Amino acid sequence: MGTRTADAPDALDPRAELDALAAELRALPPSCGPVRLVAVDGHAGSGKTTFAGRLSAALGGAPVVHLDDLATHAEPFEWCGRLRAQVLEPLAVGRGARYAVYDWTLRRFAGTAAVPLAPVVLVEGVGAGRRAVRPWLSRLVWMELDAATARRRGEQRDGPRLAEFWAGWAVAESAHFAADPSRPYAATVVDGVTGRIAPSTVGEPSTIPLTCGVARK
Repeated sequence: MGTRTADAPDALDPRAELDALAAELRALPPSCGPVRLVAVDGHAGSGKTTFAGRLSAALGGAPVVHLDDLATHAEPFEWCGRLRAQVLEPLAVGRGARYAVYDWTLRRFAGTAAVPLAPVVLVEGVGAGRRAVRPWLSRLVWMELDAATARRRGEQRDGPRLAEFWAGWAVAESAHFAADPSRPYAATVVDGVTGRIAPSTVGEPSTIPLTCGVARK
């Protein structure tokens, strides 16, 4: 790796570090029509939504697709078809997208969210870097926080009324990542506690091709 200079990513302050990542993402080749699609993945409670918001701001207001809007109580991970049809395929042909938003209180889809065409679009949520999505991605970002710590943080955030939900979710999430891990494909890793970007993952490509030999359909 060699010795890093004062201008290297690990020497930057947090804001400059984020700006450096934003500049790097803008320079990537488009992966979904004219769009550079960037996934922010990690365990529930690892800080994905917060980091995606910060990265969106650093990108000048890049659109963010929240996978919690596409998942449901009955189908926590069976949202790939909705994501592809409502978001990825429109972006791939150079059109803005609009997707149905699931209401977790009403337990049904209610309302929609717009995804304007932009140079970079973020997709954040558990499983954002899964096998079915990776062929569409320019970059996969992973929030580095172990499952147990992330769950404790999520439970503290949501309170006792969602304890039963978290118990069921933990089982589903564990099964998902066991069958379809995202972490090995991440070219950028972010500390889930501090929000700092791991120095060795800025400006360096993933060692495993994002497409993994899977063709888009």
